[in-house]
This record gives sequence, structure tokens and C-alpha cells, in this order.
Amino acid sequence: MTQIQTRTLGTTSPLTVSALGLGCMGMSEFYGTPDEQGGTDTIRRALDLGVTFLDTADMYGPFTNEKLVGTAIAGRREEVQLATKFGNERLADGTMVGVNGSPDYVRAACDASLQRLGVDHVDLYYQHRVDGSVPIEETVGAMAELVEAGKVLHLGLSEASAATIRRAHAVHPITALQTEYSLFTRHLEDEILGVLRELGIGLVPYSPLGRGLLTGSITSGSGAGDEQDSRRSGYFPRFQGEALDANLALVDKVRELATAKGCTPGQLALAWVLAQGDAGLGVAPIPGTKRVAYLEENIGAADVALTSDDLAALEQAVPRDAVQGERYGDMSTIDA
Repeated sequence: MTQIQTRTLGTTSPLTVSALGLGCMGMSEFYGTPDEQGGTDTIRRALDLGVTFLDTADMYGPFTNEKLVGTAIAGRREEVQLATKFGNERLADGTMVGVNGSPDYVRAACDASLQRLGVDHVDLYYQHRVDGSVPIEETVGAMAELVEAGKVLHLGLSEASAATIRRAHAVHPITALQTEYSLFTRHLEDEILGVLRELGIGLVPYSPLGRGLLTGSITSGSGAGDEQDSRRSGYFPRFQGEALDANLALVDKVRELATAKGCTPGQLALAWVLAQGDAGLGVAPIPGTKRVAYLEENIGAADVALTSDDLAALEQAVPRDAVQGERYGDMSTIDA
């Protein structure tokens, strides 16, 4: 099995992570029935294989995913680059309260995350969504206090606009932007990637497999899993009706190219994301799974070498604007 190499996120406040990370959200919520044991096994197998960049958030579960991750890494904390997030405020029963970037909330959320994770610091602390009612300078100022206190080593943003990134970085160096990026989602290329390169900020793509679509495992007949899978709901328009049919036709083209390369569609799609990084932009995608077999398949993407012709063929097979449906049914929390 491939041993994953490392990549450095950011230059002003650099953090070296495994080139491929692991998104832990689906172990506890959203993508079907939670599987604590499967998630724990997957995290421990990931560490064994060099996938040491783990991503969680307080809202996942809510609150239970951080506990799962903390239990899984117990005794191995020094191996891990641990990232968590705050800002999507939820109640214990799952009710969404809203986006909260107030300084007091930042401080309280961090302390609560550290307790659930069972650690004294996190390596990367993200604002999960931008709170439009609180100046980003105030939120990042509070986050910077956490760095000074030793509770957080590096700061990140998620789904932030180019303008917000600039304002945040002026307060305290931002190490990484986490945002959706894949063959199916390429809005970052308009402006944000240029800003990241200019400011020396790394990129952590989430949903690099298009929430599973690019693996080829989802079909119009099977839907997206069990009834607890949020992809079956209108919240994810790309999985609904005619949009799904159109998107699966694109996946068929990726599958053809993958067959020619001797890999799976998911591995090819992940290899494309990995190939977007270079000396000027550290890119470390965080595909999520709660199954060891899928983790091992994803790791195989590191062995898929893409030529310029391969990249061109992929981008021709999946034209940037060909994907049907919005990323979310409600885009109001995405910072524009």
C-alpha cells in the first residue's frame, strides 16, 4: 500500500500535512447511518498508512464526531495534524441555530472542542462559515488570541470569499482555506486560487469526489444510500432528478478515462485535485469515508500520475460549467 507523501499548507504560517487527508464527518452524520466503530477503524488505518491530516468540526453529530476522532487518536496525537471547525452553531438535538462568529463564541467553542477531542491544542482551527453580522476582523482577532494561548497552532477559513480572505489574512496569517473543489466544482478558479497564491495560503478541498458522485458508485436507480443520507434530500440538488442523470453522464466519461488509466473513477478524480497543487500552492484534499476499503482506494490516487494530456482530457470530459444543480439547496451561508 502506498505511503502518502506530505505537503505544506501556507507560507506565512506553514503547516505540513499528509498530501491526502481524511474527512471524518460522515462517520457521525449526514451520509447515511453513523458508524462509530467503522469510523474508528478507518482513522486508525489511515494513520498506519500515513494519512495523518484529520478533519472534523463541532457541528458534526452534533458534537459526537470530535469525540470519535479524539478516541481514535488517543495515544497517537503526535502523529496527527488535527483540524476542527467552529461557526455553524447547533443545539445538542441537532437544531441549527445559525452562523456565529462572535469573539465570545469563538473562545467558548474552542474550549469545548478541545475537551471533546481530549487534546490540549488543535493544529488547524477553521471558521466553518463566515458570519456576515460580525466583521471578519473581530472573529479572526479572537482566533488569533487562541494561537497566543497555545490552544491553536494555525488558523483557517472555510467557504470564504476572496475579499474576506484578504481581510482575515491582514489580521493574522491564514494557513489554509477549506472549500469545495473537484472536477464538479471549480468556482475557486475565478478569483480565489489567485488570492491564495498571492497571500501564501494553502487549499484544503472538501468533497473532492463530488460527495461520492465521482466514485461511480451512485446511480439514478440506487440513489445515494439509506434514508439517513442527506444526499437524498433537496438540500443537494445535484442528486435530484434530471440533474442527477446529467451528472451521471459526466461520471460515465470519467469512468472511461479511468479504465484507460487502469484506476477507478474516484482515484482519477482525486488525482486531478492533487495535481492542482504546485510549489506555489499547497493542496491537500480531504475525501471523507467511514470504511477502510474506501480509504485504501482513495490512497491509491497518489499513485495515479497524470500527464498534461490526461488533465486536458478530464477537463474536456467534464467541462467546468457542465455540472447540473447548485452545490447546496440553500447557498445563503456561502460567503460571496
